[in-house]
Amino acid sequence: MATVGPLELPLDGIEAVIFDCDGTLVNSMPYHFEAWCEALEYYGAANVLKEDVFYAMGGRPTKDIVVDLNSDYGLKLDPEAVAMKKREAFLQRLDRIELIDEVVEHARNLRGKLPMAIATGGKRLVIEKTLQAVGVSDLFDDVVAAEDVTCGKPAPDIFLHAAKLLGVAPEKCLVLEDAPAGIMAAQLAGMTVVSVPAPLNLATS
Repeated sequence: MATVGPLELPLDGIEAVIFDCDGTLVNSMPYHFEAWCEALEYYGAANVLKEDVFYAMGGRPTKDIVVDLNSDYGLKLDPEAVAMKKREAFLQRLDRIELIDEVVEHARNLRGKLPMAIATGGKRLVIEKTLQAVGVSDLFDDVVAAEDVTCGKPAPDIFLHAAKLLGVAPEKCLVLEDAPAGIMAAQLAGMTVVSVPAPLNLATS
């Protein structure tokens, strides 16, 4: 398992917990970046997505990022085609994904005590396969994915929808997130946010 070090959750007054998936619950971001590189190279746009930019954009829907790349680099990439290729490339790497130990430990400890959901900028198919691959599908009451809302992170929609499904007021929800867009989305939803740092084996000095 990957590790991020001690992670304290402020649970006073909290009635539900919402987890991001990639980079928060599972150490999958390096493999998402590899998949992005493979997809962009396939469509003749190698090296346009720098690694630091990728991490800054974490949590945002794939097609939104392609639209930004088209604008920034004068490209004409088909967002749907790139997203499909990127998804295919990522699914081929599922066997390399690890749980982030401290986050999963909290989820297991809270199971049955508080309702919990996943709220992700990823597609439902990919997230469900990811959760199955690491064996934690049964920990969560609901999964909210990119296709469940009109506006992805950093808009608050995905977290507000998760709170609605769980039947808990947004201000009584705690969110665990690693990416700037996700943290902003949770804050805009009026929720308490715990920022999950990069896994120690990946963190830069």
